[in-house]
Amino acid sequence: MLVEPRRSSLMGAGVAVAPATLYVGLGSNLGDRLGTLQAAARQLRDGAVPGTVLVRSSPVYETRPLGPSTAVYMNAAVELRTVAEPQALLAALQLLELRHGRTRRTRWEARTLDLDILCWLPMGLDALELDVPGLRLPHPELTRRDFVLAPLAALAPELRPHGGAGASVTELLAGLDAADRTIVAQVAEQLC
Repeated sequence: MLVEPRRSSLMGAGVAVAPATLYVGLGSNLGDRLGTLQAAARQLRDGAVPGTVLVRSSPVYETRPLGPSTAVYMNAAVELRTVAEPQALLAALQLLELRHGRTRRTRWEARTLDLDILCWLPMGLDALELDVPGLRLPHPELTRRDFVLAPLAALAPELRPHGGAGASVTELLAGLDAADRTIVAQVAEQLC
């Protein structure tokens, strides 16, 4: 059941008035990967991010790593409803990563938890395009990563990350070359 965030207590606290739907990618390739993803999803469901509720989660996928890391990832996505502003929500997600032992030393390093805002849809509008320090929306790598597109397609197959004229996540996933595919298997366990 979706519970609407309370707007009255959030007004004036650096949050937007209009609710938005957004999609967040989750990834882990250190420690108890599945346990970490499940814990993060439960925390999102239980109100770890003010003004934000978890609506649903995708299946979990095991994927080959990109970049220098050699540890296999688990990836998924969640759909959230929020009244927070994008940068405030990003800060809250980074705090959640930190609570799970995330460090940021080098790009593409192994990590206990990675939470990326993938796409932001203000109510009744096309996907938000945003480019501010530390945050670009839609996520700049979204269209080239099957470990992002497959979970998104499971949640919102007709989602068009670049607006009404752009391709859907299903179309983007179908258009990926075999060499760009990283998904090894879908995991039987659910996030929450």
